[in-house]
Amino acid sequence: MRVKAVVAYDGSYFEGFQRQTRTQQTVTTTIEKALQSLQIDSSITGSGRTDAGVHATGQIIHFDLPYYWRDLQKLRHALNRRLDAVAFKHITPVSDDFHARFDAKVRVYRYLFKTVKPTVFERNYLSYYSDFDPKILTKALSLFEGKHDFAHFHKTGADPHTTRRHIYQSCYRSFSAYHAIYFKANGFLRSQVRMMVEAAMQCAQKQMTLKELETQLACKERYITDLAPGSGLYLARVLY
Repeated sequence: MRVKAVVAYDGSYFEGFQRQTRTQQTVTTTIEKALQSLQIDSSITGSGRTDAGVHATGQIIHFDLPYYWRDLQKLRHALNRRLDAVAFKHITPVSDDFHARFDAKVRVYRYLFKTVKPTVFERNYLSYYSDFDPKILTKALSLFEGKHDFAHFHKTGADPHTTRRHIYQSCYRSFSAYHAIYFKANGFLRSQVRMMVEAAMQCAQKQMTLKELETQLACKERYITDLAPGSGLYLARVLY
């Protein structure tokens, strides 16, 4: 039986979501070890990969269960007892051809930051940017909306089938001492969200112009390749 699970994890404990040969400290390896301790030998597939230090509140994974695992509530509790920085929120049965990555229609990322240095208790979960212009930030983020070729807004090393993506929504919100940037799209390239955040924030801090951002978005010239810190980024939701 194939199941779909909603999982949350504290990215500060991991070197990223995807399994790696150089380290065991990944989200995938950690979950698969917990499954193996319950005699479940299936590998897992996620809706997308997150970088080292990046968190998730709504990552989706799928895996296959042997015939004797039918009580999914019992399975969720058993997994959560074995896991520390990962939590299974829901496990539900799906069709045998369900694919967490390829069937996903919409992905939502949230980026959190403060304009004062985060405390020692916050620094793994928030980013820091000094004073900025919220109006310019809003204008910068609006430039990303729509269908674009993001060839100049992703980390090299991956070989995507296409660098075109559709950003449905890109917006800024604030609440109390906290600030948030949201991206909602059909998909994202490797480190694309972090590079878009950094570019928008540099505009908002007047270190980069909106015209330069438009030029880079049009793939005419690169003005920035820096990434926003991973500590503020969360994979918030995946829709099917």
